[in-house]
Amino acid sequence: MVRTGDRPNAQAIRLAITPQAPSSRAVARAASILRKGGLVAFPTDTLYALGADASNPLAIERLFAAKGRSRKAPIPLLVADLMMAIQLVGELPDAAVRLAKRYWPGPLTLVLWAPRGACTLLTAGTGRIGLRVPDAAVALALIRRFGSPVTGTSANRSGGKDPLDADEVLRQLGDRVDLVLDEGPVAGGSSSTVVDVTISPPVIVRQGPILQEEILSLLEC
Repeated sequence: MVRTGDRPNAQAIRLAITPQAPSSRAVARAASILRKGGLVAFPTDTLYALGADASNPLAIERLFAAKGRSRKAPIPLLVADLMMAIQLVGELPDAAVRLAKRYWPGPLTLVLWAPRGACTLLTAGTGRIGLRVPDAAVALALIRRFGSPVTGTSANRSGGKDPLDADEVLRQLGDRVDLVLDEGPVAGGSSSTVVDVTISPPVIVRQGPILQEEILSLLEC
């Protein structure tokens, strides 16, 4: 496999990073790798995610190959805030704005209409894209430094053990990833609540930490 930079077939770079004060040098290096089409594993509020430039089809192809992922499975994206989501997909439905303002950053994924020209690998041909703002300092620092959305799928082989630390990422992905930002173990826990706001009224696609009753109550107010 040809890697980014001058490190063909090498084990991933591993950089220690602290959530309290993420190293600007480590974050800048990770963002640079993303811009070159590379893959970066980084900690989120639930597990380690595998980041690629969401606007780069070749990087997304690499991500699917690294994970051994079916092309029928869409890939969610991580954004830094509500404004980045709007810049990506345009004006949001009122329900999406209300949910985002209440639950972002946090365990809520909003399914929205994908922007024109979005890579079909991300949407699995559905025309929809899932967006989330992670409640994790390192992830947010990386997305902000990169300046645009990154993929937020788990940093493991498809069907593999949840990657809750850098060791597990490297056991499963090895030289398939270019860099791992190592924060140590993350909390784990259930996957985010997923709400499809392309439909009116919105539909809860997957139950998660945010209960259906909370969402319905907010939308009915």
